[in-house]
This record gives sequence, C-alpha cells and structure tokens, in this order.
Amino acid sequence: MTQPEIGRRSLLRAALVPALAPLPVLSRPARAQAPLRITDLAGRTVTLPRPARRIVLQQARHVLALSLLHPDPVSLIVGWGGDLRQMNPPDYASVRARFPAADAVPLVGRNTLDTLSIEMVVASRPDAVVLSRGGGGGGDAAALADRLSGYGIPTVVVDFFVNPLRDTPRSIEVLGTLLGQEERARAFGAFHAERLARITERLAGVTVRPSLFMHAHAGGTTCCASPGRGAFDSFIRAAGGTNIGAEILPGLMGEVSLEQVLTRNPDVYVATGGPFAGRGGIAMGAGVAPDTALRDLRAVLTKDRLVGLPAVTGGRAHAMWHGFNDTPAHIMVVEALARALHPTIFADLDPAATQAELNRRFLSIPMEGTYWANLPGGRG
Repeated sequence: MTQPEIGRRSLLRAALVPALAPLPVLSRPARAQAPLRITDLAGRTVTLPRPARRIVLQQARHVLALSLLHPDPVSLIVGWGGDLRQMNPPDYASVRARFPAADAVPLVGRNTLDTLSIEMVVASRPDAVVLSRGGGGGGDAAALADRLSGYGIPTVVVDFFVNPLRDTPRSIEVLGTLLGQEERARAFGAFHAERLARITERLAGVTVRPSLFMHAHAGGTTCCASPGRGAFDSFIRAAGGTNIGAEILPGLMGEVSLEQVLTRNPDVYVATGGPFAGRGGIAMGAGVAPDTALRDLRAVLTKDRLVGLPAVTGGRAHAMWHGFNDTPAHIMVVEALARALHPTIFADLDPAATQAELNRRFLSIPMEGTYWANLPGGRG
C-alpha cells in the first residue's frame, strides 16, 4: 500500500469516528418511560404510555390553547371539529398562515359533542382526544370520554368556557402533561396566576363595583343580547364590576330590552364582536384593524339607539373580541375590563402589552389583530 493510500484511509477513518462513536450508546436497551397519568377536568384518570403525538380536538379552536405549549400544534392534530373553518374564518386564516398543513386536517364533527363522529375518530388512530366540558352544547363530555375510552382511545376533558378563571390553569396542566410540555404549562400557569393576583390584590377593600352592560354580538343580533351568568360574568366580577345582564337574565344568555339598558344606566358599556366583517356586527379579532373596529362600534351604537347612553357620551364605551369566552388568553380582557371599570386604580394596566408578552413567550399562533377598542375619549 502506497503512502498516499495510507494517508487517505487514515483520513476516512478519522471522518467516520464521530458518526460511529454514539452507536454503542444507542445499542443499549432504552429505559422504559413511566406512563403518563392525567386527571382531567371531569375527575377522570387517564393513562398514556407516552406523550401524545396524534391528537383529535373536538373543538378546533383549542388549537390556540395548544399553541401556548407547542411550537407546531397543527403537526399533532389528526382530526378536529369544524368550528374554526366554518364559524371563524379569520382565526382559521391565522392558523393556516403559520401552519398551511391545517388544510389537510380532517373534520371529525362540526362543533358540538353530539356531532363528533366516533367512526372518524377511531379511523384517525389518535393517541388521545381532547373534549371541551362546555362542548358547544349537545352532550355530556364525561360520558363521551368514557365511550371513547371503551374503544381504547385515551380521552381528556378540559374547560376554558364553563368556569374559565377557575379551570384554565388546571386545563393547561392537563394539556401540558398530555403533550409532554409540563414545564411550559407551569410557566403559563404562573403567568396567568400572577396577572390575576395583581388585579385581585388591588381590588381588596374596594367597595364600589361599577355596573357594566355587555352587549353580546352587538349589531349582529337585535338589541340587546347580553350574557348572564357564565364566562363573561366571571370576567366582569374579577375585574371589579357588576354585570347588569346577570342581574336581569336567569340563564347564560338572553335579551335585555333597550328600555332596561337605559333605565339601568350602566357606568360602562362594552360591545362584543368577532368575525362580523360586512355583516352588520363589530369586526374584532384576528386581522382586524383598530379603525375598522371603531367604525363598526360607532355604527352599532347609532343603529341600536345607544348613542345617548351616558356611558357612551361620557367616554366609557368599548368593544371586545367575543372569542375571549373560550380561550386561556382571557387574562387580556380581564385587565381591559378592570381598567375600564376602575381607571384610576388600574391606570398602569396595559392589555396590549399583555398580548405582546403572550405572543413573545408562549403563542406559536400569535394573536395579531384588534381584541379591545376604546371609543375615543374613553378612559379604559
């Protein structure tokens, strides 16, 4: 063998050593990973052999919750409900803009528990199914979870809708364990708790609870739909206010007459909006410019004869994204409501900064749009 050939072979062996060195380690038997044990929001204990990598979402909107925990949540989803595509195209567009693979995810139901196709879920071969306790109506989440478990499909129940302030931290913990993202779930839980505690602490000893009328889907329905007890009422109370709708309505939602609104004379008026662009309501949320939201808010106030309401003439009229009723990002609107209700106590609260921090620290599908708007002259 010539000296040049020996030199070339020596170089080849040297190049291969780094690649070959790990092989003895990889050839050892891998230690078995302990199974995951999850207690969900229905009190059910679910066991998985490892973090889920194939997930069915009963409600597709909860991809936004997964995006708090995972850099590419769409890559995990093998089936979801039709609520984003069919009911909220702007939010779906924001998901698709980041993750075009969303278009290939099969629909396994519309939105409610009773439209979820068991056959399609089974065919998706998921590692786990995520159900909403709110469920969009039409069924019992725990009962459906037990039924799916009978097919050998681990199923967890979460909640960002029925009692979001209480159940969001636990739901994020459940999802974090499900995905193997416990540390990230703990970080968001700490963020959520710290923001709420700041509001609660400042309200300690405050005896005056200003009244607030929340005009739900303003302009998209007849005047005046309003939430009673439920998610929005809990936000208003946490922010230090009194919800007029909860005092009048027996259920979660109902109609409050214009005369009742004028008679009650709320201290603060808040209209909710969503994917209403060009349909008579207030456009709010993903992709909406602030000027568009304010234009729509003014139009609704005029159409529904609310322009003379003292809260409006006094600069205490606002608009917010209706989607806060089913997302862990609701901390933004609790801050906005606190500032609107108690502008002196919470003058330093900045919901826009909270939105920016959520985008920077957590959300792989960022919230980019208008989620809260103040009529010019407002104090919130």
